[in-house]
Amino acid sequence: MKFITAANFTGDAAWDALPIANMRGITTRLHWTDEPYKWHTNEGEEVFVVLDGMLDMHYRDSHGEHIQRMNVGDIFHAEVGDEHVAHPLGVVRALVVETEGSD
Repeated sequence: MKFITAANFTGDAAWDALPIANMRGITTRLHWTDEPYKWHTNEGEEVFVVLDGMLDMHYRDSHGEHIQRMNVGDIFHAEVGDEHVAHPLGVVRALVVETEGSD
């Protein structure tokens, strides 16, 4: 059993992660960042929950590129093949649930 206070987690580098659980290949990690990630698509689905801070989630679909502002409590679900990148507005802590080894 463990209890984690997300607001206390700080990484040494952007997108550092604190592993929380691995449930049959599905990982749950707490990420800390103050810099954008990279454009990517996941091999499996991804659930991304903003716990602290604010970010702009950039994503591409058949209609072009879009930006969705995400605040504390907002959830982003990426299906297989959804291209996206998170751009934090300051420091962000996010809970990410995805297939082990995903980018």
